[in-house]
Amino acid sequence: MDATVLVPIAISVNVLVGFVKWGFKLLEWVWLRPKRLEKCLRELGLAGNRYRLLLGDMGEYASFANQTKSRSISLSDDIAPHVIPYVHHIIHKYGKNSFMWYGPNPRLNIVDPDVIKEMLSKPNIFQKPADPLGEIVTGGLFTSEGQKWSKHRRLINPAFHLEKLKVLFHFLR
Repeated sequence: MDATVLVPIAISVNVLVGFVKWGFKLLEWVWLRPKRLEKCLRELGLAGNRYRLLLGDMGEYASFANQTKSRSISLSDDIAPHVIPYVHHIIHKYGKNSFMWYGPNPRLNIVDPDVIKEMLSKPNIFQKPADPLGEIVTGGLFTSEGQKWSKHRRLINPAFHLEKLKVLFHFLR
């Protein structure tokens, strides 16, 4: 065979292999990984909506947010259904420890104080998810890990001593 014929065939095969690899990665990201995660979460005893392709619960999340915007709130109302309506709905529907889907990624709702205490006592096991936007917007204690978190925690810790809190509450009365 002539080299002028083999080069286009080799290029075509490489392009085809590239498309197949890309297709498998897309399938893994959009369907296979979320379904595996859902199975693991259910085995751990967590409940939540079934995974829906690509969007997850975002459609319902948006409709709950739009419904809540139109309702007014009084000073004596519970604020949670107005601020985080879909999360509030999921917690009431599936319980204190549940999950919901932000696209192909599950988000856990942990309200049980004992579970929260255990998670906070094991920072090497339960790490915060990477959130580049959160790091830019908030930074500090909420998004930091490791040494940076320790430094920020040490800096703000004196503000929460009992004596300083007593002064603050006396001032607010």
